Amino acid sequence: MIASTEEGQKSVRQLASEILLKVEVRKAYADILLDQALKTPALDDRDRALLTELTYGTLRWRGNIDGQLSRYLRQSLAKTDPLIRNLLRLSVYQLLFLDKIPDYAAVNEAVELAKIHGGGKTAGFVNAVLRNFLRQQAGTDQVARDDPSAKALAVTYSHPEWLVTRWLNEFGAESAKALMRANNERAPLVLRVNLLKATRKKLLERFLKAGIDANSTPWSPQGMAVLSGPAVDALPGFADGLFQVQGEASQLVTYLLSPVPGERILDACAAPGGKSTHIAEMMHDRGELVAVDTSTRGTAKIHENAARLGLESLRVLRADASAEVAGVALESCDRVLVDAPCSGLGTLRGHPEIKWHRNENDVRRLSRLQLKILRRVAGYLRPNGVLVYATCTLTREENEELVEAFLAQHKEFELEDAARYLPGQATPMVRDKFFVALPQRDNTDGFFAARMRKVG
Repeated sequence: MIASTEEGQKSVRQLASEILLKVEVRKAYADILLDQALKTPALDDRDRALLTELTYGTLRWRGNIDGQLSRYLRQSLAKTDPLIRNLLRLSVYQLLFLDKIPDYAAVNEAVELAKIHGGGKTAGFVNAVLRNFLRQQAGTDQVARDDPSAKALAVTYSHPEWLVTRWLNEFGAESAKALMRANNERAPLVLRVNLLKATRKKLLERFLKAGIDANSTPWSPQGMAVLSGPAVDALPGFADGLFQVQGEASQLVTYLLSPVPGERILDACAAPGGKSTHIAEMMHDRGELVAVDTSTRGTAKIHENAARLGLESLRVLRADASAEVAGVALESCDRVLVDAPCSGLGTLRGHPEIKWHRNENDVRRLSRLQLKILRRVAGYLRPNGVLVYATCTLTREENEELVEAFLAQHKEFELEDAARYLPGQATPMVRDKFFVALPQRDNTDGFFAARMRKVG
C-alpha cells in the first residue's frame, strides 16, 4: 500500500489505486471496496464523485489502457509492481478520458505517490512512462481500430480476448462491437417501486419535488431510473421502504415467475434479495416465500431488505441449493426460482472488474453447478408447478444450452413461451421462447430466463 500523503488522510488517487490493486490481486468486488472508501469522512461530494469515476473508468478501459501502456515499457506490464501497475493505469485513464484534470497534475501526483511507495527510482520510472506516453499518444490507436482481429478488438473495446472471440462467433462483428461499447457505458441506477406502499407516479413526483432527476423505465412497469441525485440511502422514501434497488431486466424475471398470493415459493439462490422481495410484493405478502442462499452476509442482506420494505412472508434459510435444503419437502412448492450463480457477463456496466476475473474455465465450472441446482430443485415442485431459471450472463453454455440439457434429462418439464407472462411492452425481448435482455439493444443488464412447467 501507499503510505498517506498527509497524516490520517489519503488522497482520492491513493484510494483509487489501492482499490484497483485489491480488485486485481484479490479479485475483490469494486463496488464493496468503493462503498467502504466513500465513507471516509475527509472526502467531500466532489471527491466521492471523482473516486467513483476513477475506479470504474479505469476498470472499464483497463484492456485499452494496458494495450497502450505496453508500448512504453521495456518489460511486460504484468511484471511491474502491482500497485505501480495500477497507478499507471489510473493515470493513463485520467490522461485519455478526463478533460477537467490537467495532464501535468495527473502526472505529478502519480510521481509523488510512486515516490512514497517505492522511492526515487520508482518515481522516475513512472514519470518517464507517463511523459513518454503524453508525447507519443496521438494517433497510436488507429491501427487497432482498423484491425478486425479479436486481439485488436480486445484492446480497442477493452474486453479480454477470449470473450471477444466468443462474442464475435455468437453475435457477429457489428453486434459484438455494439455490445462491448454498451458494456463500457455507465449503468443507470434503477429502482423498483414497492407497490404495497407506493405507486411509481407518486414516487416520481416526490423525487421531482426534491430536485432528483428520474424517469420511468420502458420495460418494467415498476422501474424508475435515477439520472442524478444523492446516494441511494439518502433518496426520499428509502428508509420507509418505498423502493428497492433492482435492475430493470432483473425485475422482469419476477413477472416471468408470475407469483400468486397464498402460494409457497422457493427462491433457491436469493441474495441480496431483489427478486425475493419482489416476489413477496407480487404475492401481496400473503403465502410463504422460502429464500435460500449459501452466504451468511447474503442472507443477512435479505433480512435487512425485507424488514425495510415491510415484508413478513419471507423465510430466509442459509443453505446450498445444489444439495438437500432442510425444511423444504419434495413436491411442496408451487413455484421455484433459480437465479443461478453465473459468470455475470451481462453486468459489466456496473461490475466492469468481472470481465478481468472470468475465463472459459469459469463458464464450464458454473454451467455444471447450474445444472446441478436445477436437477435438485426440480423435485421440490408440485405437479403443474412453475420453474424459472435465470442468469445475468450472455453465454450459451449457461443459458440456452443448459436449459436444453435439463429438459432433455427431465421429460416431466416443458418449456413455456416467456412472452405470455411478461408485461406487454417487454415481449420483444423474447427469443425462441426465452427471455433475453441485451445491454446494447435494451439499455439493461444482459439477462436470460426460461420458464418451465412440470407437466409429468
